[in-house]
Amino acid sequence: MNIVGNGVDIVKNKRIERSLKINGFKNRIFTKNEILQSKKIKNKTNFFAKRFAAKEAFVKSIGSGFRKKINFIDIEIKNNKKGKPLIKISKNIKFFLKKNFDINKFKIFLSLSDEKNYSIAYVILNKIK
Repeated sequence: MNIVGNGVDIVKNKRIERSLKINGFKNRIFTKNEILQSKKIKNKTNFFAKRFAAKEAFVKSIGSGFRKKINFIDIEIKNNKKGKPLIKISKNIKFFLKKNFDINKFKIFLSLSDEKNYSIAYVILNKIK
């Protein structure tokens, strides 16, 4: 495996808490599955803050930011059965990776953490030969 990119993002949880009160913010940033999953979570602010940070860290790992037709909802943060966070990406981003990095097979590593005031995400994108 070769590292193609890495990205990190930190977000102030209060910023996300305020943003969640803005009409349309949640549906523009988070997928339907993420919103559905949040209904099972007590601390919704930190739940959404970690996912926001993960999406930002991912686009930093590919060097694009949210442009070139890449949107927040092209990236979905999930957890496996043991709770490990995972990133699921859209066909749009897969096409971007193929076009810009000649990547067909890849592995995305994601680490999330939060505390009272901040949430952080770190992403490593590896190309599989």
